Amino acid sequence: MNHASDSFQHEFIRAIYGVGDSASPLAQLTGQPGFKVYRNTVLKASVDALAANYPTIVRLVGEEWFRSAALIHACAEPPESVCLIEYGRGFTDFLSAFGPAAELPYLGEVARLDRLWTECHIAADEAPLEAAMLAALGEVDLLQSALRPRASIRWRWCADQPAYSIWQANREQRELADELSWDGEGALLSRIDGQVVWQAAGPGMCAFLDACAAGENLQTATAKAVDAEPALDVARLLGTLIHAEAFASPFTPTR
Repeated sequence: MNHASDSFQHEFIRAIYGVGDSASPLAQLTGQPGFKVYRNTVLKASVDALAANYPTIVRLVGEEWFRSAALIHACAEPPESVCLIEYGRGFTDFLSAFGPAAELPYLGEVARLDRLWTECHIAADEAPLEAAMLAALGEVDLLQSALRPRASIRWRWCADQPAYSIWQANREQRELADELSWDGEGALLSRIDGQVVWQAAGPGMCAFLDACAAGENLQTATAKAVDAEPALDVARLLGTLIHAEAFASPFTPTR
């Protein structure tokens, strides 16, 4: 291992993102005008990547506010990969704790939905489960089967804010309804035929998918879904999820 090379790279990256100091062994290099141009180019690329990955937030807060916040985040958490479509995992938590965003308490949750969109978009392809496979099972075998969510599906329940309504309107570049009920909302995102699509999700659906992701069988997942949403129509829920291609094929019998 070349420790000198590793040390140089570490100090170089620190200098680019503004965490170096005058005592740095690269101080002579970083003080040159050419380095400042390079640093600005790298930082701009990071901010541009965040803007591309969080378009809903850009629309909500405006380009200038967003780029100022994104620059602060980029300096604190530089990209770890050259694949910038993956950059910004920590941006959602950053926005939730960002002082200037205190008057927009929903911003972090809305950003999380942008992040879920990206995760759906870049996830691996998997064949979806077909309804006929479930229909061929007897009741006992069906209840003991485990349904595994596909890699390209994401869901989230926000108990305190209408994050989905805010996200959906801005993602679709349309105006919000004048009267927005400040209740909890959830979202289901999935990739179908190469396109990420979305729909509202209730607490029961999200609880059901949480249980499926944890490897629980259908009987247990259904019980948790009904516990979260007592009025839930389970048959309709399953139909909605199958139509959304939420599950991978094949499913796993657990007995």
